[in-house]
Amino acid sequence: MVGEFRWSQLASSQDGLFETSKRVVGRGEYRGLTFHEVEARSIITKSPPGTPWFGHSINAYRGCSHACSYCLVGETPILMADGRTKPIASVKIGDRVYGTQRQGNYRRLVEAEVLDHWSTVKPAYRILAGNGLVMVASGDHRFLTDRGWKHVTGSQQGADQRPHLTRNNRLLGLGPTGPAAKHDDDYRRGYLCGMIRGDGTLGTYSYPRPARTSFIVHRFRVALVDGEALERTSRFLHELGVETQEFLYTEATERHREIRAIRASRKAAVDLIRAIIEWPDQASEGWGLGFLAGFFDAEGSHGCDVLRFSNTDNTILAAVTDLLRRFGFDSVIEPERGPSRVRTVRIRGGMSEHLRFFLLVDPAITRKRSLLGTALKSNSGMNVRSVEALGFDLPMYDITTTTGDFIANGVISHNCFARPTHDYLGFNMGSDFDTQIVVKTNAVDLVRAETMPGRWPGDSIAMGTNTDPYQAAEGKYKLTQGIIEVLAERNNPFSILTKSPLVLRDIALITEASKRAEVSVSFSVATVDEDVWRRTEPGAAHPRKRLEALAKLRAAGVPGGVMMAPLLPGISDRPDQVEAVKRAAREAGAESWHPVKLHLRGMRQHFLDWLKEDSADLLQQYEEMYPERHPKPRQQKTEAPDRNQLRLL
Repeated sequence: MVGEFRWSQLASSQDGLFETSKRVVGRGEYRGLTFHEVEARSIITKSPPGTPWFGHSINAYRGCSHACSYCLVGETPILMADGRTKPIASVKIGDRVYGTQRQGNYRRLVEAEVLDHWSTVKPAYRILAGNGLVMVASGDHRFLTDRGWKHVTGSQQGADQRPHLTRNNRLLGLGPTGPAAKHDDDYRRGYLCGMIRGDGTLGTYSYPRPARTSFIVHRFRVALVDGEALERTSRFLHELGVETQEFLYTEATERHREIRAIRASRKAAVDLIRAIIEWPDQASEGWGLGFLAGFFDAEGSHGCDVLRFSNTDNTILAAVTDLLRRFGFDSVIEPERGPSRVRTVRIRGGMSEHLRFFLLVDPAITRKRSLLGTALKSNSGMNVRSVEALGFDLPMYDITTTTGDFIANGVISHNCFARPTHDYLGFNMGSDFDTQIVVKTNAVDLVRAETMPGRWPGDSIAMGTNTDPYQAAEGKYKLTQGIIEVLAERNNPFSILTKSPLVLRDIALITEASKRAEVSVSFSVATVDEDVWRRTEPGAAHPRKRLEALAKLRAAGVPGGVMMAPLLPGISDRPDQVEAVKRAAREAGAESWHPVKLHLRGMRQHFLDWLKEDSADLLQQYEEMYPERHPKPRQQKTEAPDRNQLRLL
């Protein structure tokens, strides 16, 4: 894990945040979470000048399990930027992969960088879909479908309510990817046959000399622009017993690239090459795959959504056609063109078939394998047939990329938006924020010490300013409960902001505290629009559940309100949407309601990545409202709200 224990290094430093650390892996209902139990040096934080709502805050936890989680089994092939695949378990930070970006009416393939890579252990689910697609993933992983991003599992109602895969959802992407050909002896011989017959020179020539015997010359040469195919040809020949020499064939000019070549001139070498490239009586699968790869490197082309092979030798083109049919490709021979009588074999079926060809036969030239800029159109064959629990846990992996997505076994997969508060502690801002929860185990003792009479002036303290005080970890550690008990003993005012109905566990304690000091419990309810909630808060409790919890607290006499946070321009800020939240808050008994405008401090790029997927038409508007060096929107500057000037319902 990247920077896994930078926070523990802070603990051991003189100016560190923590005194000690201990790692605890979650079990049972906390499976998938790792708790880093630390002893903090202090717990009450003074807010920067001008901070709205509160002057001091307490955060007993860092990281938040309300966020979404995901993961794929380690063998899942990820489409790399060189047109090949790599198991997700082997992907490394800095690798280049294919991601997507919305351009016009289509999502197109672009190159993306892997920013983070991590693993966890989760219950495994198997997804079966058309075209032979089989995926193993956690229930929380998200795939792109014809109806938007969907988790592997979920429910239509209750705590697990969220968009999830159902039968006949169509997965979007390129189609399932199979294993690449093995470079065994048959493959090598096939590759060399396709390469040398397609673009090589091989012969023995006799030149007469006056009054002397003829001069015999043995010649083999392959000259290529692309060094990858030249290197593979030389290496395969070496592995089969033929040594070659590389040399400069043509120097580079303003209009043409440099061409390098390999050659051999010994009779034994030329004779061996002849034997290597003989047509087999019966081509093996490995030989056929190698031949297609070699001939494509020599005479194939790929561009403008067309993959073709061109040559004047009908024998070679017939072999190409037969082999393509053997491996399940639909091809057509196009008419002769030009005085050279060149004929072309073209693979039909679009980009998914082109990718299948590249991955199956594994040509060497990366340039010809490029899919950059290709439009991703619906793959009608990838309809979900079933999602089944395997009944056991498996190691799962995920990555964060610069585009916010990647291609897993031919399906577009979603990755995490980073969480900048975790980055300071050296955790990755992806899964670590969701699963690596820093627990300040001595928080209650620190609150007791720091609020001692004579030492503490009795200022109000806010909870929930950074991470939710009632996230899953609270069910295990009960630190928020202990902090409330101390503040109640001290008659110290406090406020709570949460998204979790778990706060009702402490309703009696909070109610009693509110009788002796100014106490309030507010709920963050960004929207009551079902569609917007599913898109923007799939990991949080349903907004109606939060409002029901607010109603119970208000019925018990606890002051409370609703923060509409964040208000998303163009997504959740329509007058009718805002009014719906206000009306629902009023019905729940909220004393106050206040909209909070979106800020993107430290989160700009990650939010924009999400926006590209969800509402690409708003991307330019957001980029202008939230310029890179000015996190707050220039047109939305407001003064810090006064607690006593909130809009009353």
